[in-house]
Amino acid sequence: MMKWSSVIAGREEGRRSAIQRSLEVCAERMREDLGDKAPDLVVAFISPHYSRSYERIPGLVKELFAPSLFIGCTAGGLIGGGEEIEQDRGVAVAGAILPGVKVTGFHITNDNLPDPDAPPSAWEEAIGVENASEPSFILLPDPFTLKIDSLVQGLDYAFPSSVKVGGLASGASKPGVNALFLNDEVFREGMVGAAVSGNVVVDTIVAQGCRPIGKPFRVTNCHGNILLELDGKTAIRVLKDVLENLTPQDQELARHSLFLGVVMNEFKDSFKAGDFLIRNLIGIVPEAGALVVGELLRNERTVQFHLRDAATSSDDLRLLLKGYVDNSKGKSGTLSGALLFSCLGRGKYLYGHANHDSNSFREYLGEVPLAGFFCNGEIGPVGGTTFLHGYTSSFGLFRPKTS
Repeated sequence: MMKWSSVIAGREEGRRSAIQRSLEVCAERMREDLGDKAPDLVVAFISPHYSRSYERIPGLVKELFAPSLFIGCTAGGLIGGGEEIEQDRGVAVAGAILPGVKVTGFHITNDNLPDPDAPPSAWEEAIGVENASEPSFILLPDPFTLKIDSLVQGLDYAFPSSVKVGGLASGASKPGVNALFLNDEVFREGMVGAAVSGNVVVDTIVAQGCRPIGKPFRVTNCHGNILLELDGKTAIRVLKDVLENLTPQDQELARHSLFLGVVMNEFKDSFKAGDFLIRNLIGIVPEAGALVVGELLRNERTVQFHLRDAATSSDDLRLLLKGYVDNSKGKSGTLSGALLFSCLGRGKYLYGHANHDSNSFREYLGEVPLAGFFCNGEIGPVGGTTFLHGYTSSFGLFRPKTS
């Protein structure tokens, strides 16, 4: 039977807590959940307070957990054991017993990232996994040292039906400071990941936390990520018209929480929250009346401006969690565990209190073990395509194909 455990430790051990003691506490708690059987997979997230001990971590994990595969990374905030620790010391660890599941670890850098024109076989060779095995992926890249968009697009090309979920290592502000863990090794660049195949299904929930404002518009002129015209009018003119019709509260919110949503399925009759890929508005080109968007655009795409606030983000997550529960009825395999990759801009910064996403998850899905971290960017699918996101919570939910 598939079994998961989620544990967290460090803060209660005192400010001078050593990494060994924190991992020992996690191992003790995990044995209570999994018994004496060694986990097939351990995923660990380590706060930067333990930076002097990064090189010791693989050996300690091997000694204390004896997993078949260990991956992990540094984390500016931790999620596990039903709580979220932000900007404080600690370790969050997920462990899983996965009968009938093959787990494969890998490390990729820019040097061995296949070229954009490379065939799928080049990606299979780089990862060490064949598409025929129908893998799902957990991805932990370093944000400073890897071409992440190229990685995500390449994996979608080579493994089109595979789920890819993950988050960018956090806790550092420059290259070479984050740590990535894979079995016995510590890396300072690239990405570590795990592929799981066999008797496992990975479902996803990607909560972007925005609500549409105004009405949808058609892109009538654009160049790359420069949005020039909407419905034949300059993009800035259209945006001004939208903002003028907002309430004073939303006008104030738009000063710092305004985004553009790009419709992912143009064949729908109407669009609502969740139908859009949310992207940042990076700047303006005043002389052209244009907006600079954090996404490559195409003419004839449908877009709509969006706002984000705590209430909208909370409602969006709850709606998606409820939808997952409703849609899971009758599916094979009981949900056994989950990983959560949440933006550093969520948590207490957005909601004003801790544990929001963890509590919402528990409200709808019960005591399913949930572990993860606060990321520098989140990876997950929207509309069947994998993207690198910001300000989202991206969940990977694990269940067996057969009971």
